[in-house]
Amino acid sequence: MSKFRKPTPEEVRRRRATLADRARAGDLLLPGAVRDMRMALGLSQDVFARMLKLTRRQLAEIERGKANPTAETLERIGKVFGFTLGFVPAERPAPARSRTGEERSFQD
Repeated sequence: MSKFRKPTPEEVRRRRATLADRARAGDLLLPGAVRDMRMALGLSQDVFARMLKLTRRQLAEIERGKANPTAETLERIGKVFGFTLGFVPAERPAPARSRTGEERSFQD
């Protein structure tokens, strides 16, 4: 295992900006996002978990996709980056069809 090297403040800023761009693009998905957020700060699982009031095991399971974190836990994780929970479209919704088969927009 390689020795951990703390990132410079510039590296942290660049990593945070990259994560924010990915979030805006809808490309920041659990569980990889939690690991990427931790790595962007240059923190070990132990340190990041303590910061979030979690155990290292809880954090590791979230990062591996083996946990089902509560909304409160996700809020704490996101807060570190200025993120909040919300719904985002997985893809552009197809027009709804009426009973007669006509396409209708969601605004109708």
